[in-house]
Amino acid sequence: MITLEGLAAYGADTAAGMSRCMNNEAFYLRLVNMELGDANVGRLQEALKAGDSKAAFEAAHALKGALGNLSLTPAYEPAAELAERLRGAAGPVDTGDLLPRLLAAFEALRAMAD
Repeated sequence: MITLEGLAAYGADTAAGMSRCMNNEAFYLRLVNMELGDANVGRLQEALKAGDSKAAFEAAHALKGALGNLSLTPAYEPAAELAERLRGAAGPVDTGDLLPRLLAAFEALRAMAD
């Protein structure tokens, strides 16, 4: 079960995330749980695999926004950097370790939910 304490230990800025949710803990945690099923993670993986930088950018940018609004810093940081690397790219982009970092951050969140 995801808790504020668990999210803080994960590295999330729960105070900032909660403030965007009118300090409503139940609402904030519901949004965090909803983010675990974000289809943009799969879209990003598929687009990068296919070399479709436009689709990869769109998925990374959407993730960046959602993760940033929830202040889920460990997942937000690689998503934000991926979006910047992919912005305006015409072909495949070297994403370094950013995708594995993003996926690991999502897995850590999912582990909290179990």
